[in-house]
Amino acid sequence: MKIAALRQISVVISAEAEEAVTALLEHLFHQPPSIYTDMETKAIAASVFCRKNSDWSPAQRARLAAGLKELHNRGLEIGPGKITTKRVRRQDWAESWKRHFKPIEIGAALLVKPSWSKRRPRKDQAVVVLDPGLSFGTGQHPTTAFCLEHLVAFRRKEQSQSFLDLGTGSGILAIAAAKLGYAPVHALDFDPEAIRVASANARQNGVLKQLQLNRQDLTKLPNSNRQKYDLICANLISNLMLAEQKRILNRLQKNGTLVLAGILQTEFALIRKAYEKAGLRLATDRSEREWRSGAFVYNF
Repeated sequence: MKIAALRQISVVISAEAEEAVTALLEHLFHQPPSIYTDMETKAIAASVFCRKNSDWSPAQRARLAAGLKELHNRGLEIGPGKITTKRVRRQDWAESWKRHFKPIEIGAALLVKPSWSKRRPRKDQAVVVLDPGLSFGTGQHPTTAFCLEHLVAFRRKEQSQSFLDLGTGSGILAIAAAKLGYAPVHALDFDPEAIRVASANARQNGVLKQLQLNRQDLTKLPNSNRQKYDLICANLISNLMLAEQKRILNRLQKNGTLVLAGILQTEFALIRKAYEKAGLRLATDRSEREWRSGAFVYNF
């Protein structure tokens, strides 16, 4: 039987630009990129895979080129920035993911692993099974890991705690929240493909009925909301965090925690100032290369 090929889209980059360019590729193609380093030339390439020709259109190429240019204009040395494409047999593509994606352990409470992993969970450790590839968000990106760590750290088993995931992608955070005992768990994304993938992942993990997944545009939600959440994770672009601050904060409990993830280092001070002006304070934060994420609480 003939095996259909995939199209591999690659960008040759500098080590400094690895995090920023992988985030750009995730945003454009809704899947976690893989990173390859040529041991002889030391060249670094970030790659994604398209299932059909229409996924790689002239318009999509223009968006990728524009995104790379924007990163360069912000002062990031992206390296060559050369965009290349090639055909890859599906069986080769599938095996390549298995070499690059390993289980992730968040303390003793949570294990995130691909379906082919034989890693067994510890006693009482929640398990999320999520395969990388044609879905967005597997926990490999440091900003996703930051959110997962706060899901674990914030959880109090003796308490009822609610969770809202803004920009759910693959649904990894919402699925992990359900596995950890948060309820209710609500998640939204503007991209219908993200909701489809998140629903499939939730079903695979046996928690679909414990989640409320909705395709919604954050900018069109009511400013006020009766449902308040103990923990909100927002892995959004900085412009949305600023423009929709009121909508986000009106959904946070007064004793709740807001995790803002995936912010460029150069933009974090502006985000922090805006949210501290609204009455929050930065409780914890982490910087990894070009990215910085923070957890905010109300400043009583």
